[in-house]
Amino acid sequence: MDADAVRTRAGELPTDPGVYQFIAGDTVLYVGKAVDIRARVRSYADPRSQRIARMVENAARIDFAVTDTETQALLLEANLIKRHQPRYNVRLKDDKSYPLVQLTNHAVPRIEVTRDPADSATVFGPFTDKTRVEVVVKALRETYGLRGCSDHKYANRSRPCLDYEMGLCTAPCTGEISEADYAADVKAVTRFFEGETGVLTDPLRREMESASQHAEFERAANLRDMLEAVESFHGAGEEAVSAHSDDRAVDVLGVALRGDSATVARLHAERGQLVDRTRHHLDAPEGEDRTAAVLSAFLTQFYAEREFPDAVLLSERPDDEDVVSWLEGEGVGVRVPGAGREAKLVELALKNARRRAGRDDGLATLARELQLDVRRVSRIEGFDVSHAQGTAVVGSDVCFVDGKSDTSGYRRRRLPERNDDYANMHELIRWRATRALEGRDDRPDPDLLLIDGGKGQLNAALDALEETGWDVPAVALAKEEELVITPDRTFNWDSNAPHLHVLQRVRDEAHRFAVQYHQTLRDEVKTVLDDVPGVGPKTRRALLTRFGSVEGIRDASIADLTDVPGVGEKTAAALKQRL
Repeated sequence: MDADAVRTRAGELPTDPGVYQFIAGDTVLYVGKAVDIRARVRSYADPRSQRIARMVENAARIDFAVTDTETQALLLEANLIKRHQPRYNVRLKDDKSYPLVQLTNHAVPRIEVTRDPADSATVFGPFTDKTRVEVVVKALRETYGLRGCSDHKYANRSRPCLDYEMGLCTAPCTGEISEADYAADVKAVTRFFEGETGVLTDPLRREMESASQHAEFERAANLRDMLEAVESFHGAGEEAVSAHSDDRAVDVLGVALRGDSATVARLHAERGQLVDRTRHHLDAPEGEDRTAAVLSAFLTQFYAEREFPDAVLLSERPDDEDVVSWLEGEGVGVRVPGAGREAKLVELALKNARRRAGRDDGLATLARELQLDVRRVSRIEGFDVSHAQGTAVVGSDVCFVDGKSDTSGYRRRRLPERNDDYANMHELIRWRATRALEGRDDRPDPDLLLIDGGKGQLNAALDALEETGWDVPAVALAKEEELVITPDRTFNWDSNAPHLHVLQRVRDEAHRFAVQYHQTLRDEVKTVLDDVPGVGPKTRRALLTRFGSVEGIRDASIADLTDVPGVGEKTAAALKQRL
């Protein structure tokens, strides 16, 4: 886009608070927030740095979303950065995001807390405290009976489920409430999220008083706690804690810049004692006040799914005052200490950040060697396939973030029974790519896919990526000679190279995870079939070869089973009974 195109588009945008996105094709290049979207986007006609100028030049269109408040714009910006990982934003390399509440686009809407809402849903948020959101949603369901089940379960229900018995749902699935009455309850819930707190607090207060009058003191106490959460839901938060009390949780942040990357060291203290140290990586922005910009980005993205500390100690003030206001509104004291014990803690955090920033962990080198469009390969997914002559075929998908395994990102997949490593790898990558493109995988796209195998496995993976249109780079690592194979060339790196060690750790973990799952399935198959009279190892292999899996054997008819050598009518009947 040129300057005239930016000005023209800006003139079409609202003057409300919200977020805006510069987009090229299906790729989000940059996400920003603004008090006045129109004025902020218009400023990009005269970009403030060469990096932003390149971003504007590469963009094809500008999208936007309006929010009710500046705080919501701040949190929505953090969510979108987490989801899309735009290359021109300062990005924290983890996948946390702020929770939202959605009412699904259905004749009988479902209410749920989510971080990845459907495009067609009515969405409220983002919110800062997931626990508080879940308490509020539970209170709304107890009061108005909105369903929490999936559309599939709703459509196939013949009688009310346990939620109905517990008073969490009015069971529209079986006609216990009409769709018109249910719609009225949905409107009441919508009014609550739009700011009409009394829609929920009034009935909760009446129920609490009734429980107290009937000596149901435990229930009254639970309702009191729920009422407090609801009343604070739309509030501005508590006041900051005293600067002189040691009975609190404190986070201390130090930032070190090295070229175009940044390291944030976080020290966590409780009751005056250091209890945790972590390091985090971001892309460093351009400009003069780079440390302040890194702190602004880190603070909003880091606390996406973490409890707020009572105070945050910083080496300098963030460059975005909205971030400071938001934290203080949540009861977090934000301070830049000048002297004393707190200043020494900040200096210690800075030393931790500088120590990591000066060390080569191989991730930046890996990006350079493979000529990837990232400064640092922060997120890698590794894939492997395991089977026994085409039976109990499984695939593994492990995740490494900043060179360390992230088990929360591990996935595994049962694959069709066949003795074809290339076809199995193609199926595994196609499954991962399809889920990513359809929005059914809640993990962000990785910087790199690592395939356990050689040229054949890599080509199978690349074919799957091309078929689906998932634009993620992939390489393979062969076991015997430890050669790194790319679509264009083969690398034979030194055995002591840190960037090779990164890939080896991912490859070995993918292999371990696949073998573990395969052995589990194989043991289950042996246990099930070996319990059937007349089925020995030879017959078991024949059955699995013919029908592919235990499920296939179970679904086969008696006539089909007796076609297998060694299986008579008595054994076939025993199989049907056992399975």
